[in-house]
This record gives sequence, structure tokens and C-alpha cells, in this order.
Amino acid sequence: MIKITQSSDSVEILIDRPQQRNAINAAMYGEMKAALLAAAADLECRAVIISGAGGHFTAGNDLKDFQTPRDDQDSPALAFLRVLAELDIPVIAAVEGQAVGIGVTLLQHCDFVYASETARLRMPFVALGLCPEGGSSLLMERIVGPRNAARWLMAGEPFDAAQACAAGLVTAVSAAGRAMDDARARAAALAELPAAALRLTKRMLKQPQREPLARAFDTERDNFRARLQSAEAQDAFRRFFERKKG
Repeated sequence: MIKITQSSDSVEILIDRPQQRNAINAAMYGEMKAALLAAAADLECRAVIISGAGGHFTAGNDLKDFQTPRDDQDSPALAFLRVLAELDIPVIAAVEGQAVGIGVTLLQHCDFVYASETARLRMPFVALGLCPEGGSSLLMERIVGPRNAARWLMAGEPFDAAQACAAGLVTAVSAAGRAMDDARARAAALAELPAAALRLTKRMLKQPQREPLARAFDTERDNFRARLQSAEAQDAFRRFFERKKG
């Protein structure tokens, strides 16, 4: 479900659940979090690449996990995101096909994003009776501007790689099927740089936003938990699972 490939100077995290379009469940978040922590402990690691198998990045959270009652602690998804946001190693995303929900919001915490010209991105939180997550209540407007944030977060409009690149969410648009090639080329270039200086530079760039981001994560967690129990969300989930059965 998650495949980890490690070299002398980089780690590749492959979301490998293609029959479900790489929907991520709790166990998979745990595996990805562990891979990030291992990379952080390797002082020679200069890049982490996140990609998806089977022509898609990820369809987002496995909605079956939303049916499990939650306590006051972080969800596995949020625990993963906190580690991702605190990572001083450059993170590169290679996006092909669908990127939905957390498949988009995690891109805010990546330093380089290469998206295929065929990529389609969407954040359908409101349509599911939910609210923003992944730090997007803080970061999305900062990255893409208020008008795009309203269209993509509030209205839930889908958008493509070219739109994402023009708005600043994506580094560059790759040819179809070549996003991973571009991500690896970036990782190879980073591998030529001094590791400690690279990590320090990222830490200095990210430090001003880390404390407000931690607070945003807390607020999103509490609101998201409440929305999961709402009649709007439960009705949306029921209709989703009925469509899958049909």
C-alpha cells in the first residue's frame, strides 16, 4: 500500500493502492509518517519524493475511516501532516491523474511540485459537509491568492495543472507520464548540494509559518471532527457509498 525506496541521498514514498485510486487509509498514513521520520534522522538525505501508482496521485482520504468515531487526538492523517510540515528536508511531489482532498492540501507542504498536464485537482470538503484541512485554512490563500482559494476551497471547483502552476501551487507542468522523471531530476540536483546547508535554508524559510500553522492544524482538527458528526456530512457519505454500490 505504501512502498518506500531509499537511496544514499533521497527517499521515495509511493502511494500504491491503484484499485482505489490510491485513497489513503489510517495504516498508510502511519507508514508515510514513519518514512518521513526515518528520512529526518538520516543526515545525508537531501530529498523526499511523494508519488502515486497507477496513473493517479491520490483520491484523498479513504472515506471508510470517516465512519470510525474519533477521540480528541490527532487523526493519522493529521499526525502525518504535522511531521511533513516540520520536515527540514526538501519534499518533492510528482502528481499524475487525480489529486483530491488531502492529495491537494499536502502539496502546500512540498517545496517542489511537478504535475502532469493530465493532472486534475479538487478539494471537495464543502460538498462532503466538511471543512478545510491540511493547513489549507491558513496556507491556501497565501499560496494561490484569495480568489483562487475561494473557487477551489469554498466552491470546490476542480482545476488542472496549468491553473495550479499559474497560481503558484505547482512548480512546473510536466508532460503526461513524466512528473516522476522531473521530480527525480530535481532530487538529483539537490543531492549535489551540501546537506546541512540545504536543511538549514528550508528551516529558515519555513520557521515563520510553523507556529501559526500548528494553531491552524488544531483549529481544523476540532472543526473537522465536529463536521464529521453533522447531518450534512453523514448524508454526503451515505450518498457516496450508495453511488459506489450502484
